[in-house]
Amino acid sequence: MSVLKNDLLIRALLRKEVERTPMWIMRQAGRYLPEYRATRKRAGNFLTLCKTPELACEVTMQPLDRYGFDAAILFSDILTIPDALGLGLQFSEGEGPSFKSPITSMADVERITNLSPVNELGYVTDAVSLIRKELDGRVPLIGFSGSPWTLATYMVEGKGSKEFHKVKGMLYKEPETLEKLLDVLSKSVTDYLVAQISAGAQTVMIFDTWGGVLSKECYLKYSLSPMQKIVRELKKITSAKDVPIVLFTKGGGNWLNEMAATGCDALGLDWTTEIDAARAQVGDKVALQGNLDPCVLYGSDQIIRKEVKKVLHKFGKGSGHVLNLGHGIQQYVDPNKVTVLVEAVKEFSPAYH
Repeated sequence: MSVLKNDLLIRALLRKEVERTPMWIMRQAGRYLPEYRATRKRAGNFLTLCKTPELACEVTMQPLDRYGFDAAILFSDILTIPDALGLGLQFSEGEGPSFKSPITSMADVERITNLSPVNELGYVTDAVSLIRKELDGRVPLIGFSGSPWTLATYMVEGKGSKEFHKVKGMLYKEPETLEKLLDVLSKSVTDYLVAQISAGAQTVMIFDTWGGVLSKECYLKYSLSPMQKIVRELKKITSAKDVPIVLFTKGGGNWLNEMAATGCDALGLDWTTEIDAARAQVGDKVALQGNLDPCVLYGSDQIIRKEVKKVLHKFGKGSGHVLNLGHGIQQYVDPNKVTVLVEAVKEFSPAYH
């Protein structure tokens, strides 16, 4: 495969020297882009878009062509693993994802225990290979998965939730069922990320969207411990030695030291965590990615530039920072505001290196 022409992201994640701060944004191929909406309309529905490698490649490339980000991120969904485990993923317009067969008991967990979801996820690895070929070394490709805890929340709740009463009820009433489910998911996520790396992903990110709804004790046991197991397994694999691993727990600012101790290379930060405080906590153990509030992009050009300056200043001099939003870009953002963001990072960040 082609040599990387722009390796800023990989160098920053490994805390090596860079000329400027690299940047990409979560959900950069998304509904805020008119070209994405056109491709999604052509696909007919979201799942077809995810499951057709050529279309997934097309939408992955769209924000790169428009903005010149320093990374591409595989276009997929965190719920591919539960879908491949036979839970029957479906998307309803305006209601989000749901499962036809949620996990309600140990018997349900036993039913999926010996399944190998990677066998059903060839469309994802095909997309990774196709995107790498299309990129031709332009920028690195990020692979990703949902964390075991986050996947478990959807699988037990059967859909998105605000109260998480089913999965938290299982945590306290039937902890052995939840632990068994998390074991199954830890292996599935590990195998899935290994497959993405083998297909060409150059860095991987684990999205722990719902870890922040747990108490510290429960977070360490049910969210961080499975992620640590995945990091440890990935680091054993020869092909993954130079593939940086990023952990992102939304609302996880209180547990950065524990996250940094997993052996990962970088931590994603949401906008509720001050990046200077985070850097003071973790020192040079890991790189940091983040942490601009996505809603900054509703502001004026001057506000966007000011907020970029603020994040760069708070992180300070030196490598180990990837500028990103603190969560996914929102669908109502004006695409031109992203241009302002990218240009501001490229203009202001060289002074810090």
